[in-house]
Amino acid sequence: MSPHRPLHLRGTAIGLVVLGGAVGTLLRYLLSLVIPSWQGMPLGIFVVNVSGAFVLGWLLEALSRSGPDEGRRRTARLLVGTGVLGGYTTYSTFAVDTDGLLLTAQFGPSALYGLATVLVGAAASVAGIAVGAAVARRRGGAR
Repeated sequence: MSPHRPLHLRGTAIGLVVLGGAVGTLLRYLLSLVIPSWQGMPLGIFVVNVSGAFVLGWLLEALSRSGPDEGRRRTARLLVGTGVLGGYTTYSTFAVDTDGLLLTAQFGPSALYGLATVLVGAAASVAGIAVGAAVARRRGGAR
């Protein structure tokens, strides 16, 4: 394999993402079975997307502060960030669930679910970045 081959075309990188995606998808499925809907809103998918946004923010901040995107850091980013968290979070299901609430004329819950997912997810991502930065500062790894 050529060392100049783009990362997204390398078999090892693809394998890491596929393996992580399978794990993340299984985790999402299991969590969605455990957390019931609340007032017609799919609370499990909300929890998945918000927690995934937090963990991804934290992970990417921690990785970026610990050095260049190579070696173990790149492996972690591909396996956990792109793979596990990409399979775990699901904005396509979020869109379908929001549409389902609209189709059943549940306009208030649909708006609440849609706005809360986007706004709380964004806040969770920012919180994850802040936690990653704080941990790096405590360890003396701020760059």
